[in-house]
Formats: sequence, C-alpha cells, structure tokens
Amino acid sequence: MEVTVVGAGVAGLCAAVVLQERGYRVRVFDGAPGLGPRSCSWYAGGMLAPWCEGETAPERVVRLGQTALDWWDARVTGVARRGSLVLAPGRDQGELARFARCTQRYETVDRAGIAALEPHLAERFDRGLFFPDEGHLEPRAALTDLRDRVIAGGGQLHYDMTVDLETLEGPVVDARGFAARDALPDLRGVKGEMVVLHCPEVAISRPVRLLHPRHPLYLVPRGEGLYMLGATQIESGERGRVTVRGQVDLLNAAYALHPAFAEAEIVETGADVRPAFPDNCPQVRRQGRRFFINGLFRHGFLMAPACARQLTDMMEGPRAETAAESRGRSEREDKGERTVA
Repeated sequence: MEVTVVGAGVAGLCAAVVLQERGYRVRVFDGAPGLGPRSCSWYAGGMLAPWCEGETAPERVVRLGQTALDWWDARVTGVARRGSLVLAPGRDQGELARFARCTQRYETVDRAGIAALEPHLAERFDRGLFFPDEGHLEPRAALTDLRDRVIAGGGQLHYDMTVDLETLEGPVVDARGFAARDALPDLRGVKGEMVVLHCPEVAISRPVRLLHPRHPLYLVPRGEGLYMLGATQIESGERGRVTVRGQVDLLNAAYALHPAFAEAEIVETGADVRPAFPDNCPQVRRQGRRFFINGLFRHGFLMAPACARQLTDMMEGPRAETAAESRGRSEREDKGERTVA
C-alpha cells in the first residue's frame, strides 16, 4: 500500500521512515523548496531529554520520549549520549529545587561534580542536577539523514509542491504542523526564537539548562565552538520575525551562564511557530483517510518517533476508507475525529 505524507519536517519524515520499515510505500510532499528555515524543525534544539522535560510536560511525554534516544541512534549519525546538566545562579537555587521536585533520574552535583562534567563552568555554579541518561543531536543533520533514508528505501520526496489533500488517493498523513490549523481548530501557535553563537573560548560538551524565573535558557553544543541558544516562548501564531526583546533575553541568559559569551559572534538568528494543542501534548488523530501527527510543541525530536509508531499502529487497525466513506464517517463520529493518547 502507498501512503502519502504531507510535510517534511521531523514529524513527516519520522512517519515516512516508520511506514517504510513496516512495508509501506511512501511519497512525501512539502511546499518548501527543500530542507531549510521554512520548517520549525530547522530551528529545534535537538535535545532528547525526557526526564528534564518532566518539569512542565505531561507524563505521556516523559514516558514515550524515553524511547527517542535509541530510535534516533539507530537511524541517524551524530547522536550524543552525554546527558543534560541543569544549573541555576546562586540567587535562584529555589528554581533548582523546584526543578528537582518535578523530575526524575538525576544526580545532584556539587561544584566539584560540575567541574568534572564541564570544566569551563566549574567556578560559576555551586550546585546542579545531572541527567546521565539523556542526549542530543544536531537537528539539521538528522533531518538530512532521514530524508536520505526515505529515498534509499524507495520513497519519493517532492519539495516545492503544494497538494490538495482532498484529492489524494489512499491514506494521507497530514504532518503540516501549524499550517494544519485549517483542519485542526484547537491547534494554537507558540512562537520561539533562537540564536546561534560562535564562542570558541568556551568549551561545553552537553546541553545545559540555566534556570531563571523570567528568562530560562537552554544551550546545546553544535561543535567547533558553535552553540545554539533557545528558546523564547510566546503565545502567538506569528512566524519568522526575530525581535530585539527575544534576542536580548537569550543573550543576557547566555552571559549569566558564562561571561565569555558577551564576546561571541552571532552567527544566526531564527524564529518560528511551534504547533500545540491546549494540553501541550502531541496527538495522533484520524479523520477518515487522513491521519494527523501534530501538536508536538517543544517536543518535536523527542516525540516524533513515538507519534510515528502510534500513527502506523492506527493505520494498521481499521482499514483505510474511500473518500465517500470518509465524508459519511465525519458526520457520525464527532466530526470524524479520533484521538490517540
């Protein structure tokens, strides 16, 4: 059976890979000219950190996200398993205690423990939390690897092409992210900004989260002195506009992590909209022959593999319907919609 995937971000490409692994033929369409900044996946941090996300994420994200590290490591290059480090300035130690209460699978580290993990941060923080079972990847390299994997498996990828989802034959996977709000009215946008800095004077080897009541920061090393800093979080569907306030907040937090970042070169800035449902939990839904993966919010690379497996399980349940059957079902089943947790 052939399945059409619309959207070549992390959700769409993960779905295409899992479908291929289960014996489906796939073709992927995306309106962008290629992999690049028209996808919020392009600006992702790439942290595979389910236990850290337990600070604010629903339990399902923590539980299902625990399979992500092995899934990515088996399919793309460059997955790092060095854990995550969570720090807070001295005046914000209460934030560190709060974070610890909300999370699991961490070790409390003192100044000597921080020095052993990240020597360049040794004299700046007295206490932290180390999550040894977490990891990270470089999102753009991972997307490229997934794209190449789909092609090598016989799949078709069509960029710079907009399709009418109503006229497509057979099962359709809608992985358009925020653009799918025309079919998913409860989808909302959460804007995030990021910045990439070049700062070879600082050597940090794993993701670091700096807790701050107003401007929390995560920093992800990209190698060769490059660091991705993210991310602001604003309830907005606005795409693409980088703001002074967002960048100032990120840069101030980076300076609080290490003063050498004040002299760093700004290599890149970016902004896009994360698609989210009201509960901030990703969902797999079905409307007749159309299957949705959406609402990944800030958990794209962490949750896309689990969502792709849920999608394929759903697809292998009830048989695919014709377009006429789909229209009839939509009148009978609460607008044709079924949600999988």
